[in-house]
Amino acid sequence: MKTNPKRPSPIDLHVGAGIRSLREARRFTQAELAQKLGITTQQVQKYESGANRVSASRLYDIAQVFDVKVSYLFRALIEPGDDA
Repeated sequence: MKTNPKRPSPIDLHVGAGIRSLREARRFTQAELAQKLGITTQQVQKYESGANRVSASRLYDIAQVFDVKVSYLFRALIEPGDDA
């Protein structure tokens, strides 16, 4: 399956939506999350929109901030019965 390099991948969009959902559920602003992660608010916006991919280490940091497993951000993408 070819993807358009100018468009975010469906997985990046899914992970970004998960970050946004967690942030909003915890009532964090983008600026508050950025401060906790030591990044800019613009970077949080790019992660949430899927414009920038989130590295494994940053996924771990985000999961730590929200006290969830990294796999939580992939929850709808994981097949039933998979170890997560």
